[in-house]
Amino acid sequence: MSDFKLNQLIGQYCPDGVEFLELGEVFYIKNGYTPSKSKSEFWTDGSIPWFRMEDIRENGRVLSDSIQYVTPKAVKAKLFPANSIIISTTATIWEHAIVTRPFIMNQQLTWLTIKEEYEHLLDPKFAFYYCFIIWEECKKNVNPWGFAIVNSSKLKTFQIPIPPLPVQEEIVRILDTFTELEAELEAELEARKRQYEYYRDEMLTFDDDEIEWKTISELFEIKNGLNKWKDFFGQGTPIVNFTDVFKNRLLYAKDLKGKVEVTDSEKWRYKVKKGDLFFTRTSESKEEIWMVSALLEDIDDCVFSGFVLRARPKTDLVDSKFCSYYLNSYQARKEIIRYSSFTTRALTSWTRLSKIKVPIPPIEKQQEIVAILDKFDALTNDISIGLPAEIEARRQQYEYYREKLLSFMPLES
Repeated sequence: MSDFKLNQLIGQYCPDGVEFLELGEVFYIKNGYTPSKSKSEFWTDGSIPWFRMEDIRENGRVLSDSIQYVTPKAVKAKLFPANSIIISTTATIWEHAIVTRPFIMNQQLTWLTIKEEYEHLLDPKFAFYYCFIIWEECKKNVNPWGFAIVNSSKLKTFQIPIPPLPVQEEIVRILDTFTELEAELEAELEARKRQYEYYRDEMLTFDDDEIEWKTISELFEIKNGLNKWKDFFGQGTPIVNFTDVFKNRLLYAKDLKGKVEVTDSEKWRYKVKKGDLFFTRTSESKEEIWMVSALLEDIDDCVFSGFVLRARPKTDLVDSKFCSYYLNSYQARKEIIRYSSFTTRALTSWTRLSKIKVPIPPIEKQQEIVAILDKFDALTNDISIGLPAEIEARRQQYEYYREKLLSFMPLES
């Protein structure tokens, strides 16, 4: 990347630095809301996009259309204006996007739009890109359980640089180019993932009369995890946290980021071992409830968090890795979602989900299926080989330049 033009612009317009202002001064910041689901006139033949966090995850970070639409009757006040930024600040991972048309959004999202007096000073797309830098700051204050939660009051205190518009526009042009290149690779990888999921679901589809089926409660012993005050976290022994399970279908020691101080008694009561399955207990959406991950190696003194459930095999009928693959298949996810409810968060009970059935082919057949799915999984998820490796290298390059491009010297007062 050549930043010669950008350096020229900085030298011309802001050689002595730029002004930094708090987000609360520059933006209107409000939380969203959900119109009553019981009123059909709010949801029937709607034309106004109602955004959820899933829209960002499924459709990218520049949005115009949502999954669901509402009618004008559902709007409490004015629509959020086009070119506003939406941010999920209570999610397990930061999500944000820029919306290119008027909209409303649910209460899990926070809305930022530039105040009228700053519209001539700040490019919305520049502000969108700078949100990545703000997220890096948020990650420094992740709570002991692996969540990075930032409320609207805290969000208002973060600062944003206000370089001259020609500088902002050149930065946006450069970062847009990086984004487009990465998007092309990710589109190809997404096509591969869909192919993988198709073959996975085909391999994990069994007729009722073909094999035996058993419920999860017949196969596993379930235990709740460890709850401790935040002062105990940050040092000590490894702990399986919510985010570890949420992000990984297969768990290794390298995936665990948290540590906790525990007693010998707690080590014994909450010990994890190779072959354990872990389930997340709640989520921001029904589509992401009860994510499942299998621990594939023993970890000394490791325990697990109260935000997840541990399922320990109590028979030798099923391979834990096979079970993890099955419980993440379309068939199983459909059943899990069916047993879940949703208010402000997706919830379910172990009593309900323990009734979900798992196919039990011969153990040799399970291991054969696992070996094939491992190869597919590596092709779509292993960042050390193939297309995932290329995307990871491109992403690291992009993040390096994004941080470099968005770093400014404060203007001396």
